[in-house]
Amino acid sequence: MNDEMNQFEEKLKRQPLRSAPAEWREQILTAAAEAQINRRAASAGERPYSSTIWERISALLWPHPVAWGGLAALWILILGINLSTRDETPALAESASPPSPEAMAELKQQQLLMAELMGQSDSRVADRPKAFLPGPRSESTEFWT
Repeated sequence: MNDEMNQFEEKLKRQPLRSAPAEWREQILTAAAEAQINRRAASAGERPYSSTIWERISALLWPHPVAWGGLAALWILILGINLSTRDETPALAESASPPSPEAMAELKQQQLLMAELMGQSDSRVADRPKAFLPGPRSESTEFWT
């Protein structure tokens, strides 16, 4: 096989080199020039925005791509663990309804009984303390007048 290739190459070397017809040469050179102009216009023109972003990210991460990739993988792992361990059951306080008036009356009665058993002489009703609402401050106007 190698011998056949050598013979073929020798035969090609012996043949005279013919030039292409002039009109073909002109068409080929014109097409090549137009292709080069189109290629330059495409490279100098607008590139897709995603391509530009990817180039900028690549330039930023280039010094240590393995470190950045490891950091990204770590963040993805942390996010996955966080989402998988999230407790989606409602809290007890959120799902509880306010106590009924009967339950509140029973609680007051139990508090009175407890106070009586502990030997407290004044049996106060265990109500919530009233909110302090400040009254008008008339003394300050008398002082200035």
